[in-house]
Amino acid sequence: MKEAQDLRAGNTVKMGNDLFIILKAIYNKGSRGASSVKMKMKNLSTGGVSETVYRASDKFDNVVLDRRKMQFLCESNGFYTFMDNETYEQMDLTREDLGDALNYLKEEMVIDIILHGEKAVGVELPVHVERDIVYTEPAVKGDTSGKVLKVAKLDTGHEVKVPLYCVIGDKIKIDTTTDAFVARAN
Repeated sequence: MKEAQDLRAGNTVKMGNDLFIILKAIYNKGSRGASSVKMKMKNLSTGGVSETVYRASDKFDNVVLDRRKMQFLCESNGFYTFMDNETYEQMDLTREDLGDALNYLKEEMVIDIILHGEKAVGVELPVHVERDIVYTEPAVKGDTSGKVLKVAKLDTGHEVKVPLYCVIGDKIKIDTTTDAFVARAN
């Protein structure tokens, strides 16, 4: 059993007789201990996606599905093709299957594909990824009070907030669970 506050994107839970894969989980710390978790989940038997809010202390039956390391090859007509580097077997996933992982997905990237039986149902990104900044505004001199952030566009097209010292061409490390800047990459 896992509490709702411990669940992350890529986890699988059993509710009733159905299995659900969590596409997104956002933890909200409420006043007076009334914390909640807003989850976007996909039903693995029907394919339906739903968003629901749970108390942070709600308990779920955690289910472990098979995972296989696969390399992202390309996108074609809304299908994203992945290949197992050992067997050269290929699988296609849709935009809905990938969810927010699309923000960090690049060709030749190796990630965990989540399998239900023989069918690919989702992906699990590493906690940290390194990406290049392709565009960001220059820092404004004198704007250094507190923790000041600016928007930076990554090489995947996704935008994240970074500190003022980051410039175009920097390689940065990002936490994929929170979309937060972690550090400059070496």
